[in-house]
Amino acid sequence: MPWDFWLIFFALGVLLPWRGRARMKKLLAMTQVSSMERLVLYASTIAFQWLAVAVVGWRVWVHGYSARQLGLVFHGRTRLLLGGLVGAAIMGGLQWLNLRRVGRIPPGSRGGMQAVAERILPQSSLELLPYLALAATAGLCEEFLYRGFVMAALSSAGLGAWVVVLVSSLLFSLAHSYQGTGGMVMTLVVGWLLGASRLAYNSLVPAVFWHASVDVVAGVAGRRYLGRNTT
Repeated sequence: MPWDFWLIFFALGVLLPWRGRARMKKLLAMTQVSSMERLVLYASTIAFQWLAVAVVGWRVWVHGYSARQLGLVFHGRTRLLLGGLVGAAIMGGLQWLNLRRVGRIPPGSRGGMQAVAERILPQSSLELLPYLALAATAGLCEEFLYRGFVMAALSSAGLGAWVVVLVSSLLFSLAHSYQGTGGMVMTLVVGWLLGASRLAYNSLVPAVFWHASVDVVAGVAGRRYLGRNTT
């Protein structure tokens, strides 16, 4: 594997998780996060993710990776869109049901999830639109990074398909370590499903829909069931 790919893997597996945990620690130390601080968080995360995609995209282009290797193909348009929309409805629905279940638990028994939700999820209509832009960005950018670049690089290095899915899912889970152990486990499962879709469809399109739907529902249902006004 090229040296610059190793640097990217180091960034995804070490630097990015560290950055996320450091930012969350800072947020949790605050008594309350203002609307402006959440908007700045959303904007900075969007900018950072697109910058990461630009850098990684540059390096894969330098090394001659094709759009097909990266899953950036739109063949069988109807099949891809149908798979993306149906999967998004299922995964979004499961996310909604899970958040509704958590919302029925007394606030004091929700652990760190409540504190995290109050600080990073939108708490007003003003914050919702920028958050939805962040959810769409995460669907596009994170899928390119983890199911596009990571899976393509590991496959080119000779690893088996399901080992590639597992490693990409572990890196994806580490990137969400700021959510705590429970969040990492859930993200690992979601990452495995997204990786499986990448193999099944040979495209990132369905995974982008599925990923974005989970994040969109987290913002909408999280505000409803875990927001400050519900506790």
